[in-house]
Amino acid sequence: MASKAKTRRRPLSRERILRAALEVADTEGIESLSMRKLARKLGFEAMSLYNHVPSKDDVIDGILDLVLAESTPPVPEGDWDSAIRASAISVYQALKRHPWACSLAMSPEHVRPARLRYMDTLLGRLRDAGFSADATYHAYHVLDAHIFGFSMWGASHTYTPAEVTDLIGMFERMIPADVYPHLHEHALQHLAEGPHHDVSPFELGLDLMLDGLRKLRAEPA
Repeated sequence: MASKAKTRRRPLSRERILRAALEVADTEGIESLSMRKLARKLGFEAMSLYNHVPSKDDVIDGILDLVLAESTPPVPEGDWDSAIRASAISVYQALKRHPWACSLAMSPEHVRPARLRYMDTLLGRLRDAGFSADATYHAYHVLDAHIFGFSMWGASHTYTPAEVTDLIGMFERMIPADVYPHLHEHALQHLAEGPHHDVSPFELGLDLMLDGLRKLRAEPA
């Protein structure tokens, strides 16, 4: 008599649940994430998830931790500006991979230890570099606003090929070249291939800021 093979499900774990939740948030948006959908994706009943994660808010905090773990705070060694630049790029790239995370990471309801460590390390790196407390206050906000502001802007300027076609038609109607020549040129640059896309506008802005901070640091107190 042929033996019946049993199909064994992979056991649940907090790590497995969070990785599945991260995939849902990345592909379908954070607003589509629910415990029921997550359970179906994993092949379990929703109640089974609560043995590993106490609530949906805990899942959201957990996947935020995964996103923040993809970035690094400024390292203590080497030039202060190189350390801050590398760190800023790592944060931006993590948020670019997971655009839903940007606004949540800044939400008081979802402040994570990794975010606090990053903030404290960046402030400390600026102070150790010789910036005064007042200069550090402004430098920190300029840098943090650039990282998160540009990430949010980028998330709203990502288009599918079909959307690009629709946008070109909309631009031609709403921004005619004979009325708004410069804006028309600029709008089409967003959608057209060309050497301008070889330059990272995020890194360009970051380098301009760091150049300004170098000059500020060199000024006599």
